[in-house]
Amino acid sequence: MNLILRIIISAVVAFGLSYILSGVRIDKFTTALLVAIVLGILNAIIKPIIVILTLPITIFTFGLFLFVINAAIILLAAKFVPGFKVDGFWWALLFSFLLSLITSIFYRPSRDE
Repeated sequence: MNLILRIIISAVVAFGLSYILSGVRIDKFTTALLVAIVLGILNAIIKPIIVILTLPITIFTFGLFLFVINAAIILLAAKFVPGFKVDGFWWALLFSFLLSLITSIFYRPSRDE
């Protein structure tokens, strides 16, 4: 149930960001759901491999290269999902940063738990 909630929150945030950022377009909410699922799969499978391969440059840049990896994952997802368009690397970087920031605010566990 927690996974479904995370996917829906990511889809809502991504869909909202597509209205705010002019360089990112998502056609429908179902496309946003597909984007959230594809991003989850890419982050689970591809991202760890890329992080390990680029570990020296990540250490050299004090972890800032991870933003570049996140933008690359967004651009890769845009290739796989029809109806999801990103105009370039800088839009992908901004979209990735805002998506991570906003979803982390919503994913924050409550103090009751």
